Amino acid sequence: MRIVRLIGITWWLQLKMRSRSAFDGLLSLLWPLFFATTIFLMFRQGNAAGPAMLSAAVGAAVMGIWSATSTTAAFALQMERRQGTLELLVAAPTSFALLIVPLTLSMATIGAYSMIATLLWGRFVFGIHITVDDPAMFVVSVAVTVIAIGMLGFLIAIASVRYRTAWALGSALEMPVWLICGLVVAVSSLPAWVRPISWMLAPTWGMAAIRDSAQGGGNPLAGLAMCLGLAAVYGLIGWFLARWMVHSARVNATLALS
Repeated sequence: MRIVRLIGITWWLQLKMRSRSAFDGLLSLLWPLFFATTIFLMFRQGNAAGPAMLSAAVGAAVMGIWSATSTTAAFALQMERRQGTLELLVAAPTSFALLIVPLTLSMATIGAYSMIATLLWGRFVFGIHITVDDPAMFVVSVAVTVIAIGMLGFLIAIASVRYRTAWALGSALEMPVWLICGLVVAVSSLPAWVRPISWMLAPTWGMAAIRDSAQGGGNPLAGLAMCLGLAAVYGLIGWFLARWMVHSARVNATLALS
């Protein structure tokens, strides 16, 4: 219960801080609409039918969640370093990993706004009829996908803490991940050697669960199980990396990169 309370309070604190950030706020407001407009125009040019447009809307929404997490997660610990608080986080009696997980989860939670914004944008601007086959499972799938993307951001944040230009690494990962995960282009249409990579990325399975619950005719539970399993794997790898990173920084005095 102590760990759950720690994560909950830290997540809420980070959520309030980022909701008042000019950069994160602008990113969360404009990026989803930019993605949605571009994708809707592309699909409309190809005379896509209603189900395809709904799939495009959902894909654009998840793209917004990932975009709100990838760059900011990679840059998060670099910002803590610049503010002089990274050393305090490492020296805290609580595990360093437990202090970073709520940080990246807050980024993904803010990105969840893109789901609502994109669907409303598609409905009222582009006239897309939004019909969800299983609303309860749709909400659960979105929540699980947000958590999985937050855990993937946690792994990226830990893995990039030793890089001086970590934000560039996050920006470089933004487009390949949403492309490989099939958020807009179906995974089956990707080259054969890319598909095993997409299976190791939780957003792939989260996206499949969201589409199955929205369009019907599929089994979203299978995608949710894979999404949660991969999120747990990301958390475990990130925890070991965090322990190794903290130990190495203490031994070599490299935490400040100075």
